[in-house]
Amino acid sequence: MKRTWIVLLLAIAAAASLALAGCGAEAEDGASGEAGAETFVFANSGAYKPFSFDQGGEIVGFDVDIANEIAARIGRTPDMQSPIPFDTLIQGLRDGRYDALVASHGITDERKEQVDFTRPYYRSGAQTFVAADNDTIVSADDLAGAKIGVVKASTYLTLAQGITGADNVVTYESDVVALQDLTTGRLDAVITDKLVGFIAMDESGLAIKAVGDVLEQDEMGIAVQKGDTELLNAINEALEDMIADGTYEEISLRWFPENILGE
Repeated sequence: MKRTWIVLLLAIAAAASLALAGCGAEAEDGASGEAGAETFVFANSGAYKPFSFDQGGEIVGFDVDIANEIAARIGRTPDMQSPIPFDTLIQGLRDGRYDALVASHGITDERKEQVDFTRPYYRSGAQTFVAADNDTIVSADDLAGAKIGVVKASTYLTLAQGITGADNVVTYESDVVALQDLTTGRLDAVITDKLVGFIAMDESGLAIKAVGDVLEQDEMGIAVQKGDTELLNAINEALEDMIADGTYEEISLRWFPENILGE
């Protein structure tokens, strides 16, 4: 009888153990699968007002609103990684840290070798800004030899180096800081996105001004990992739908006085 009870107890214990193990595996697999299916991890610099910037301890802006709307339309929960230094974003994407970069990257052939881009989600241009009392620089022709500030790893870096020489280019983490340095005399000029510069002038009251024509036109794209065609197509479809139903324009007008799609 004693032997029978021992065998019975061991059998019950074994069954309970298997049941618990099965429940644990199911919960773990379910949680993992759910997170992978529902999360849209995107990144930006958080230092590019009004596209992504700190407002009371929260990163907000046009890029953030666009990314959140995309996440909703592709059936995922947005997971923003910000602030991230702009010059590290593409490498972080390639390393698999993010699903996408919604960070105002200009679409260039060099970048297309490293990542895949969506259709352009806005258009702008490279503009020269100087201090308000600067009467020496009135066009791009006056920039040779000038000390020019740009953001690290931006398309404006190569542009500025070609105009004034690499030794005269100063790189920054933030366009806003560079623009502020115009007013202190540390820089002769800043080349940045015209929208960023004009917003800084209007909202921050910086004593700066735009000079000359736009140096070059830029098309900005959302970057995904090379070969991630499924996500690329999903984002493109979401963008097309946002444009068609007016949501894109609504988001644009939250941050700018016009629709910046440029179509």
